[in-house]
Amino acid sequence: MNYSFFAMISRMKYIDRWALMRNTDRESLDSHSKEVAVIAHALAVIGNKRFGKSYNPDRAAVLGLYHDAHEIITGDMPTPVKYQNEDILVAFKAVEDSANEKLLNKLPEDLREEFNSLLTGENENEDLLVLIKAADRLSALIKCIEERKAGNTEFKEAEKSTLKRIKKMNVPEADVFLKEFIPAYEQTLDNL
Repeated sequence: MNYSFFAMISRMKYIDRWALMRNTDRESLDSHSKEVAVIAHALAVIGNKRFGKSYNPDRAAVLGLYHDAHEIITGDMPTPVKYQNEDILVAFKAVEDSANEKLLNKLPEDLREEFNSLLTGENENEDLLVLIKAADRLSALIKCIEERKAGNTEFKEAEKSTLKRIKKMNVPEADVFLKEFIPAYEQTLDNL
């Protein structure tokens, strides 16, 4: 049998994010997912070292890699649209679930259970899933900072609202990342 799951995952590089915004630098779903994986891993390590948690940083990274895989089928739904009201959010969640099911059906049956948890978060540690959401939002903040630094004022409001949403999460690991690591994103390569 011929299975197309990984060929579909490979297509993440063709899905553009921030479709409603003028971008100075295109961000693919692939590059976003890699950044979320790196940040999720960092947040898990911070949680373990600074807050006595027992996260699995490797699992956090892998969950970060797959957290938006459904967007291969659905495309990137802009945050202001997705969270406009509860009805839209519920409907989009159903679309995400359907897309994840389609992706899972592109795997041999004996592999589906393992990948189901990666795509849906089902049976995952809830605290770890919160870290993935925080990493996702931190990645969005980094994109906003990069666009602002490039002179693109289009992302000014998105940066403010994203920062507010991160702080509202009350995730201590994300607060550490904001304080200790985000300022470096303001620097040039020479300064780094």
